[in-house]
Order: sequence, then C-alpha cells, then structure tokens
Amino acid sequence: MLTFQQLQSTTQGKEVQFVRPLPIVHLLTDSRKLSQPAGSVFFAIQGKYNDGHRYLPQLYTQGVRAFVLEQGEPEELKRLYPEANILLVKNSLEALQRLAAWHRAQFAIPVIGITGSNGKTIVKEWISQLLSTDELVVKSPRSYNSQLGVPLSVWQLQPNHTLGIFEAGISQPGEMEKLQPIIRPTLGIFTNIGTAHDEGFASREQKVQEKLKLFKEVESLFYCADYELLHQAVLAQSINSFTWSRIHPEADLYINATTTAGHRTIVVYTFGGEKQRLALPFTDEASVENALHCLAILLYRRLPLSEIQDRLDRLHPVAMRLEMKEAINGCYLIDDTYNNDLAGLTIALNLQASQPQRGQHTLILSDVLESGLPEQDLYRKVAELVQAHQVQRLIGIGPTISKYSHLFPKADFYTSTTDFLKAFNPDAFRNEVILVKGARVFGFERIVQAFQQKVHGTVLEVNLDALVHNLNYYRAKLNPDTRLMVMVKAFAYGSGSFEVANLLQFHRVDYLAVAYVDEGVALRENGITLPIMVMNPSPDSFPKLRQYSLEPEIYALEQLQAFVASLEPDVKYKIHLKLDTGMHRLGFEEQDFEALFALLERHPQVQVASTFSHLAGADEAIHNDFSQLQISRFRSMATTLEERLKYKIIKHILNSAGIVRFPEHQLDMVRLGIGLYGVEATGSEQEALRPVSTLKTTVSQVKSIKQGDTVGYSRRGIADVDKTTATIAIGYADGYDRRFSNGVGEVLINGRRCPIIGNVCMDMCMVDVTGVPVRPGDAVTVFGPELTLVELAQRIGTIPYELLTNVSTRVKRIFYSE
Repeated sequence: MLTFQQLQSTTQGKEVQFVRPLPIVHLLTDSRKLSQPAGSVFFAIQGKYNDGHRYLPQLYTQGVRAFVLEQGEPEELKRLYPEANILLVKNSLEALQRLAAWHRAQFAIPVIGITGSNGKTIVKEWISQLLSTDELVVKSPRSYNSQLGVPLSVWQLQPNHTLGIFEAGISQPGEMEKLQPIIRPTLGIFTNIGTAHDEGFASREQKVQEKLKLFKEVESLFYCADYELLHQAVLAQSINSFTWSRIHPEADLYINATTTAGHRTIVVYTFGGEKQRLALPFTDEASVENALHCLAILLYRRLPLSEIQDRLDRLHPVAMRLEMKEAINGCYLIDDTYNNDLAGLTIALNLQASQPQRGQHTLILSDVLESGLPEQDLYRKVAELVQAHQVQRLIGIGPTISKYSHLFPKADFYTSTTDFLKAFNPDAFRNEVILVKGARVFGFERIVQAFQQKVHGTVLEVNLDALVHNLNYYRAKLNPDTRLMVMVKAFAYGSGSFEVANLLQFHRVDYLAVAYVDEGVALRENGITLPIMVMNPSPDSFPKLRQYSLEPEIYALEQLQAFVASLEPDVKYKIHLKLDTGMHRLGFEEQDFEALFALLERHPQVQVASTFSHLAGADEAIHNDFSQLQISRFRSMATTLEERLKYKIIKHILNSAGIVRFPEHQLDMVRLGIGLYGVEATGSEQEALRPVSTLKTTVSQVKSIKQGDTVGYSRRGIADVDKTTATIAIGYADGYDRRFSNGVGEVLINGRRCPIIGNVCMDMCMVDVTGVPVRPGDAVTVFGPELTLVELAQRIGTIPYELLTNVSTRVKRIFYSE
C-alpha cells in the first residue's frame, strides 16, 4: 500500500493539493477500467492518439481522489477537484515508470526478464507453468510488455511471491533503458531476433544492442547461439550466458537432433557432457524453439530428467487473446482459458464490463491456481473483483472455490466441470454476457462447446484492439471540440453492427449512422443509447423512427412532407438535412431552400440537428479542386440554413478520406467509415492503421490429381502437371467473390500462398497446394494482415468496402481482444 507522500517522492511530482491521507493500491491509466475508486490513483497519460486528461471530470464524479497530471493550472484544479490529492509531473508515463522501479526495488526475489522479436508471451507463460510447482510466480498479464504494460505488470509484485517473470518489448531506441530498472532481471531470456519492429531502428544490429540493455545486470542470459548477430553481440559485451544451439557443440545445451513422432518432437541433446533424450508435445518450429528456451531454464535449475519430462508433458498451447462469440439463446460468450491468476481475471472482467447492454453478467470461474495468496485472502479478493465489476451471477467450479461459497451471494457451485455439465440447462441462460474463465486442468473448453452456437467452420475474426487503435488514430487528427460520427451501416461494414456499436459507445463517440431503420432498431434493442442517424428511412418506417428515437436523414421535399405528416403535434423531432454539393446522389440543392424553409417554419416541432454533404472524390488528389469547391458550396449553404432557422446546427462534410486530406475543414463533426475498419481510403497513411478483420476457413479434403485432370464446375481448372489440391469450406454464398476463380484469388495455408484452381462454388472452392504440407482441418486465411483487403480488391477490380460488406451473415463473427 502506497501513501501519497511516497507517490510524490517517487514520481518527483509537484504537490498541487493534499486533502487527506488516502491509501493507494491500484494504478489506473484507463478511465474505462475503473473498478475500485477509493484505492486508485489515476495517471493522466498523453498518448499518440489519446489524452487521459479528458477523463478527469468523469473519474472524479465516480469517486477517484488521487491524480497524477501533466497539465492544468493549480488554482483551477483545486476549484474543480476540491477533495482530490493532485500531483503535477512533467511526464505521467515516466512518473508511472519511476513508481514501478521504486516498487521493484522493494523486493529481492529472483526475476526473469524476457525480450526478443517473437515468442515472448508464450515463453513467459510456459516457464510460469513449468516452475509453478516450486515457486509462487507473478508474471506479466497477457502481453503487457510495452512502456505502459511493464510498470503495470511489475506493480503486481507482493511479499509472498518468490519469482517474477516479466516480458519487455520495444519498438525504438531508448525504450529499454526505461524498462530495465523496472524489471531489473536477475536472469534473462532473449527469445530470437527477427524482422518485428525493424522500421524503428537504423539496423538489425542496433535493435539487438538496444534489447540487450535489459540484461546489463543479469546473472545469466539464456539464448540460442544460432542467431549469429545476437551471439556476437552477447560475446562482445561479456554478458554471462547460458546458450543452446543446434550448430555449436560447445554450447551449454547442444541439440544433437530433433525428429517428429506423431504430435511430438523427440529431442536428443547434450548437457554437462551427457547425451539425453526427451519429447516435446509440439511439432511446429516456433513451439519447439520456445520449448527449448524453457528446457534450458529447467536444466539450469538442475531438475532431474524424469521431472523435466513430466513437466514438459503438461505444457499446452497458449491462447493469445480473449474471444467473444455468439452463444445460445441470445447470449454472448467471452472465452478466456488463457490463465486464471488475479491479473488475468481482472482483464477479462474489464472486457465483460464493457458489454453492459446485453442482460445480466455471469461469471463461470474455476479454482484460481496461480495466485500464491492464502486461500481465504485469494477468494476474498475474487469476491471484491466480482462485486466491483457488477457480476450478477457466479458459477464456481472446483473444490476450493466451493469452500468459500459464503463470500459469493447469488452463486452456484460444482466440484468439477463434469458435475456442472450434468446439471447444465441451456434455458437457464438467456440474453446475457457469460465469461468463462478457468484453469487448464478443469477442461473448460467443454463448457464453451456447450454454449456455442453451431455454425460451419468459416469465421470472420474481428480484432477489437485494432478497431480501437484505428478509432484513436483518427481521433488524434481532430480538434478538441470536433464531434465524431461513426458509420455502422451494412452490418458495420461486415464486422457486426451491435458488437462494433457497443465498443464505440464504450469509447464515447458522439453519433452512429446506419443505412436503414431496421439496423437502428436492432442497435436500440441491444442497448445502444447513442444518437443514431438513419440514412435511408422510408415512409413506412417513420413510426419506428419515433418509437426507437432514431433521427432520419432528410434529402428531399417529398420525403420531408411525408415525415411531418406522420408526426404528432407538439412533440419535438430531430432530423439531419443532406445537401447536394456536387455528388448528385441525394440531397437538397439551393433552389429547394425556399420551399424547405417554408415547410420547416410550418412545423417548428421539427429541429434540424445537423446538415451535411458528401465529398465525391476526397480520396484522390486529382479531385482536390472539386473537393474544395464542394466544401465551399457546403459552407455557404449551411450558413444560409443557420441564418434562416435562427439556431445552431451541427455541420459535417468530411468522410474518412477527408479527415486525412482536408483536416482544416473539420467543422463541427466528421464521419468515420471504412477507416475504422482498417482501410485508409487515400492510401497515403495505410501503415498507420491496423487490419480489423480476418476471414478464415478450414481445409475439408486434400486430393491428388493427374496431369490433364480438370477441377470444378465447367471444368475450368486444368492441371498442367500432377497436382495436389485442397477443398476449402468457403464459397460465394459466404461472400467469397466468384471473380477469384481460376488463379485470380489466393489464400494462405500454413504460411504459403495457394491459388484458387477452377471456379469458386457456392459453398466451397478448391486451391492448388502442390508442395505445401496440408491436411484436412488446417486453417485457411482468406484475407487478413498478410493477405490484405486492398490487395484482393485490386485483383478483381473492386474496392475493399465490397469485400468486407459481402461477407455473409451466415459466417460466424468472433470478436477478440489481444
């Protein structure tokens, strides 16, 4: 527990106001993840795309009474937050890092620090699994390895822990020097060196040197000496090391040979002059490399071979993300069997808390096996988390959590997963968000299967973290007072309207826009309360507009006449006026204004909430003059509207491309569409966005065909040589365009591009997998980060919008957070 005076001295902050002593237990950097206000201190961090100072009023209202700020006039802060303890610092993130470094210095326990280009999180999780028998382990939650994630991870250190395992990732020079004193590892692991984040460094050599700064004080650094660049850098710095290698017999651990046997890899190795043999429960190259790092740690700790084999046998793949899936009876399922320590539980509960609209929240939780706390203290903390996150129903599974049932009102308990499934009644779960969080040994995947809707194996994975990144990227371009309308029409560009709208509501956008009334009704029925503009309301939908508080786009006199004719007298309604400034699709022109004003004057209960127009060519520089002409026309027409109506109207003309190319014309609001979903319409800043959607399917069957054989309908696929083909479970009924037939399209299988052979069928298609190791059940990527929508759209002469919106609703959406 931290005092305010310790906070001030460690962060080197200037005291603005000290009201009364307050215990500080929780470090808060994200206003949306507040669960225990009384013990929290909020660090207002200014990021590249966001500014934490925006959320001070809200947090103060919610009960937070300790703040570390970068900006603000002391007297004004005292006036606004009279009951708060406040510090001013030069940099809130650096203050947080200094606090975490001070906290780390209070502990003399061994700490393993992990860095590298890939595999950090998996190696961390596996070492934790392997050593939890001997140690009370504290580790980074998920992949908390950034400048912000590392201090939050190390803050978890408590006196009862006997080993810490923390990972560190950097993307540019100077970052590791800030993380080293926070982690201060006694042992280190450098997993590998590859291309990740190369763009942030002058050379691969510089990247190695920067990462090695984490290990300047370690007793021993574990790494594979086959990475020659890394090996030479370690030798040059004379860092104490434990090496393993496939090519250097003098390494501490020499791998003589590896062979595959079924689903296992047999490893013959030499250590301490003795040749030994053991099996790893994986066959893919990345998992084998990660497991060999773990083997080196076990050998360093001098565990007997039989014990090492027994522990390795219990290793299991690590799920790298939280997944949210549609489930039975209108439920949503958050699937998180990644780990079950308190930090992981908190992260999962935060995601569940961000889904407030869909009925009650239910938590299915196993015994918590990785906390290191005395049982009573542990389950008291679990109970506090459950209450703070407003979980309405707990289902506890396991003998230990069942012992503490008195801590959990409104809870049911079962001694095992089998007992729960025997009693499982699907009708007892309706329209709720269910978090399934269990230790691996409890086999909670069986519970997930019981809840999931049964659909075919083609899925669209939607990365919620990428969507938030893109949202913040565009937000950072906006003036502080510019509002943001986000388009969620067409099933949120194929991504799933409710799920995307819910996230946007959680992140406090100002408006949503849908194409049709039914889309708006569905959002309202799922608890979306944001203002919603409907772009194509028909006269027969006007009653629903009023019933569900939806705001119509009005673009023609006849439409407005029909709308006002349907209204009740003396009840105010908001509308949005579309102006035609040159696209000539929909909208009022200047010659319509007199009739428009006359109609509005006769119906004063109709209020114009906003007026807008659409740029026809904002994404291409060749149309700059026309775009500027449209903007000029719009400004003039909007001014006339405001003068005649005699009240302020929200004005907006910029779309995603316009936000990038014409930032000086933001006006009162902008409209974000395809950019949110990872496609930068102008093409000039595509690298700044993250792909949101990945369309995946599976291999149904693998065939060998002879030269001259044909494949598919109309015999369009012809084998010019003997080939191997795979049939995959996607077709044009799923939204995979038929124009991808006959080699135009490609998919990714096991990291290799495989062309379509023959015509795309309704429910499946065939691909040429000659020379690629493929078997039924293998995953297939149709589009995603390595096979982008932009590239695929160019192949068939269309735009990424079409490919996204064409993904059929029969394709299951899986929403996940990394």
